[in-house]
Amino acid sequence: MRRVRLARARVRVRVGDSLSVGYGMMRGVTRRLMLLDTASLYFRAYFGMPESVKAPDGTPVNAVRGLLEFIDRLVRDHRPTDLVACMDADWRPHWRVELIPSYKAHRVAEEHAVGPDEEEVPDTLSPQVPVIEAVLDALGIARVGVAGYEADDVIGTFTALAKEPVDIVTGDRDLYQLVEDAREVRVLYPLKGVGTLQLTDEAALREKYGVDGRGYVDLALLRGDPSDGLPGVPGIGEKTAAKLLDRFGDLAGIMAAVDDPAASLTPSQRKRLDEARSYVAVAPRVVRVAVDVPLPDVDTALPRTPRDPATLEALATRWGLGGSLQRLLTTLQG
Repeated sequence: MRRVRLARARVRVRVGDSLSVGYGMMRGVTRRLMLLDTASLYFRAYFGMPESVKAPDGTPVNAVRGLLEFIDRLVRDHRPTDLVACMDADWRPHWRVELIPSYKAHRVAEEHAVGPDEEEVPDTLSPQVPVIEAVLDALGIARVGVAGYEADDVIGTFTALAKEPVDIVTGDRDLYQLVEDAREVRVLYPLKGVGTLQLTDEAALREKYGVDGRGYVDLALLRGDPSDGLPGVPGIGEKTAAKLLDRFGDLAGIMAAVDDPAASLTPSQRKRLDEARSYVAVAPRVVRVAVDVPLPDVDTALPRTPRDPATLEALATRWGLGGSLQRLLTTLQG
């Protein structure tokens, strides 16, 4: 592999720091940070690419190769200067479960008293995750997961610290809450692979949901989300939630209206919201992504050449990564 020398700055990120500090602003280069909801993307890769894509020993590597192709396409189309593969160190944090026990409960394969619960994952996907991690590390693509937090929380903290434009790539609508035009934070939501991405900014959110990024948390918790085990307020669907938020401003305004006999709520709405007070009291902390995760020191600069060429070559041979990896390497060098 040809080596190209490139000066890269170290980024040392701590809670309260700004990501602009240490980014090593190169003259004439506009920084753009891309944050990958990695599990969301490799799940899509797994289901979008046939299991007939295998390593020389017959082991499926469809998620590995699919993710590499996703990253290649994202870098070519959106040209980030910095990129972080955000990971689920704990996909179902106990502090969220303590507040809402049903949170992701239907996806638990095995509960653990200490450490993360085991998630139900297809048998042929689980062995591919360590390969994905090893390949990202050998490439030199920053990979960050923090104990006790989901990838969403890592993304939320990087976004909160960033001074640069941020592209969040995810198939999870929960992260719409981070969209903010004033700070140039948008979500790239894959509709089909990553060749077709829905660019979600505040205008798109208002058109589809009637709220901006800040209001999306209130909409989501009122509506509920069966895929995350969030019950929502019975009888308050997405359209009703949007109308209530438009009328009363936010969740606090809605709940204040419940106590105001003159407020324009139907009797059934008032009753349902009143009965859901205990859920409404704790749901915001569960639905909101954390923005104070203790991030490790990390170099977010997109690598031009592999950090560990020998290891990467061995991984490519062992797992038959072929053209998927080579195309990404070519794109990174460009």
